[in-house]
Amino acid sequence: MKILKRWLLLSVLLCVGLAQAADPLLISGGTDRAIPIAVVPFGWQGSALPEDIAQIISNDLRNSGTFQPIAQQNMISQPAQVSEVIFRDWSAVGAQYVLVGNIAPEAGRLRINYALLNVSTEQVMQSGSVSGSVEQLRDLAHYIADQSYEKMTGVKGAFSTRLLYVIAERFSANNTRYTLQRADYDGARSVTLLQSREPILSPSFAPDGKRIAYVSFEQKRPRIFVQNIETGHREQISNYEGLNGAPAWSPDGNRLAFVLSRDGNPEIYVMDMGSRQVRRVTNHAAIDTEPFWGKDGQTLYFTSDRSGKPQIYRMNINGGAAERVTFIGNYNANPKLSADEKTLVMIHRQDGYTVFKVAAQDLQRGSLRILSDSSLDESPTVAPNGTMVIYATHQQGKGVLMLASINGRVRLPLPSIQGEVREPSWSPYLH
Repeated sequence: MKILKRWLLLSVLLCVGLAQAADPLLISGGTDRAIPIAVVPFGWQGSALPEDIAQIISNDLRNSGTFQPIAQQNMISQPAQVSEVIFRDWSAVGAQYVLVGNIAPEAGRLRINYALLNVSTEQVMQSGSVSGSVEQLRDLAHYIADQSYEKMTGVKGAFSTRLLYVIAERFSANNTRYTLQRADYDGARSVTLLQSREPILSPSFAPDGKRIAYVSFEQKRPRIFVQNIETGHREQISNYEGLNGAPAWSPDGNRLAFVLSRDGNPEIYVMDMGSRQVRRVTNHAAIDTEPFWGKDGQTLYFTSDRSGKPQIYRMNINGGAAERVTFIGNYNANPKLSADEKTLVMIHRQDGYTVFKVAAQDLQRGSLRILSDSSLDESPTVAPNGTMVIYATHQQGKGVLMLASINGRVRLPLPSIQGEVREPSWSPYLH
């Protein structure tokens, strides 16, 4: 019975089991107001374009939780040029910034000119232009949002990044199709990377954005694969007895941490991707799982029940004692770090409750914020700039992906997709 309970715990640690949730520390919004910005519809003289550039930029800025776009119906004027901006009018509706732009055809492509203005100083903060095909309109909009966000905040934007996730479509009791998808961070323009009749788990982008690792049960047992996104070429890199799971790329992309039970107990190992040599990192009677790398490439954060209940620890891969990181709540698992390593995102359970939510812990202050308001939350993944988190949850009995800002101001579902959606994983910055 004791062995059975330990393996049941392992399945919870790896899959973060679905459960009904409560709201003990739910914060539905930030304590201060988001910055109002007007993203004016971009000027265009031709036939209707397939994408609304201004709307995409507005959505991006809103999703960060830092800005609150002014609704188009509340805009008192719609200038397409800097010279047409009347600052006192925008000040009257509360805008602190105004983004204007226009689109023009250029040699079979489109050129977008844009300018970001500070209403209080009546100055142009930034101006620029970018060109591309009609099919690249979303890329161009995300680029402008990234540039504008960085100019206003000093933090690099993450709107041009990508997302991995798994769709499970059940056709009958014995017939389920699993699809590994890649999409824009906001769920748009999804493409299929892999389909299988067996479960796919734990997809993870390499730092170069060109490779992914994931767990597949196509051989009726868990094995880890690495796949090239562009060519589709894939290679099985683990075939050990027992558990092979939770792959995580090192910051330089040269190593892969994962969980093996080949020695009888689930432990964390690291593989050198060049030599394919594997060495053990943890060595404890408890279950150690869900590794996540620190940016120094030497530290691993992971989940362990060595304190009696699942909590998050960190240790140097070259040895030394593991240090416990989480103390609030009776369950903390599936650690993800923001890029500046100031925030730890996890699946969290409060003392006195039996269910799970997504939470963010300030690693400097030790304070913790509940980010989710749904009842079946799992698999958090953090934007590379640390401003947003995406996680899997359930709405109306269906698995969906939810986006939330780390500051708690924004929480919204990504576009509905056929089937159960799970296992999200955010890409690093794309170059």
